[in-house]
Amino acid sequence: MSTTSPSAAVPAQLQEIVDDFQAMTEPERLELLLEFSRSLPDLPARLADHPELLEQVVECQSPLFLTVEVGSSQDQPVELFFSAPPEAPTTRGFAGVLHEGLNGLPAAEILAVPADVPDRLGLTRAITPLRMRGMSAMLGRIKRKVAEQVPADTLTAA
Repeated sequence: MSTTSPSAAVPAQLQEIVDDFQAMTEPERLELLLEFSRSLPDLPARLADHPELLEQVVECQSPLFLTVEVGSSQDQPVELFFSAPPEAPTTRGFAGVLHEGLNGLPAAEILAVPADVPDRLGLTRAITPLRMRGMSAMLGRIKRKVAEQVPADTLTAA
């Protein structure tokens, strides 16, 4: 029987973000979330000019839209795109965390990310349950969209 750490399925770049959050006090975590909101990249013009290509994550309290672009196999990088208003720093911050932690990874790695990653950031006491549910919904939507775009026969167990 193999023993794996709870972070075994968390990609290194996302685990580094989780570790940063866990090493901080609650007020510092909120400030870091604000930094992630500021670093969320703008949509490229090809998407900004076509909002119908984005899907709303209705579970988020503030308007958040996302889309993913996946190559034809599990090994090709996944590109994530988010749109959230600047006056929604918590939602933008969560999107920034997911963008920095998952963008460019292969589909198989994103599909393996545990659903409880948002809780691992240590924000459950500082952020309302409704907002935490929004982040969980963002991750779930990303994984669903990736799964829809990658042919099932290319997803093999590692």
